[in-house]
Amino acid sequence: MLQVSLKKTELEMKKIFIADHHPVTRKGIACMLKKNDNFEIIGKANNGDELYKSLQEEKPDILIMEIDMPHINGINALRGIKTEFPEVRVLIFSTHPEEIYALRSIKSGAAGYVPKTASTKVFLKALKQIAKGGIFLNEDLTSTFTSRNVGETSAISRYKKLSSREIEVLNLLSSGKRNKDIANALNINEKTVSTYKTRLLKKLKVDNLADLIHQSRMFQFG
Repeated sequence: MLQVSLKKTELEMKKIFIADHHPVTRKGIACMLKKNDNFEIIGKANNGDELYKSLQEEKPDILIMEIDMPHINGINALRGIKTEFPEVRVLIFSTHPEEIYALRSIKSGAAGYVPKTASTKVFLKALKQIAKGGIFLNEDLTSTFTSRNVGETSAISRYKKLSSREIEVLNLLSSGKRNKDIANALNINEKTVSTYKTRLLKKLKVDNLADLIHQSRMFQFG
C-alpha cells in the first residue's frame, strides 16, 4: 500500500463533493459519512456538466469521483479538473479495475483510487489518508501484480505503457463498442479509432481484435 503523509497529522473538517451517476452510490457515501465529524458533504453531481458547474461554485477539499460518468471524458477530465482546480484533492471511486486505471489516475493528479468492490473500511481509510494530505492505493493492487505468472506480468508491463487515450479505446472495444461508437464517445473520427486499434495490437503483441479484448479482460478482477 502506498501511503505518503504530510507533517500535519491532525484531521480537520473536510468538505466533500460526490460526483457519480449512480444514485445508490451517492446516497451510500452520504450515509457512510453522515455521522463522521471529519467530513461534510457540500454537494453532489450525476454527470460531468453538473460537476464542472458545481466546482466553480463550491469549494470542496475532496472530490469523490467516478471517472466513467455521462458528459465526462475519463482520465482526461481528471487532468482538466486538477489543472483548473488544483487545490481539490480527488479520490477516484470507480467500477473500472485498479490494474487498468489506478496508477494512471495517480499520475494524472488523483490523490487516491478505490474500486467499488472495496470494503467500507478500505474506502474510509483512503478518504482519511487523502484528507491528511497523503496518497492512497489499495494494497490489493500490489498483491495482484505479484500473484500473476510471468507471462501475465509481462502483459501487465506492456499494458502500463499504454497512453490514457489508448486505454480508453481499449475499454470501449472490450465492452463491445464499434468504431463509430468509440469515435462518438471520445469525440474523434473513425480513422483515428482504427489507428489506435493498430497501435494497441502492436503494443500488446496480439494479432487480432478477439485476442486484444481477451487480454484486456485478463486485467479485470473476477
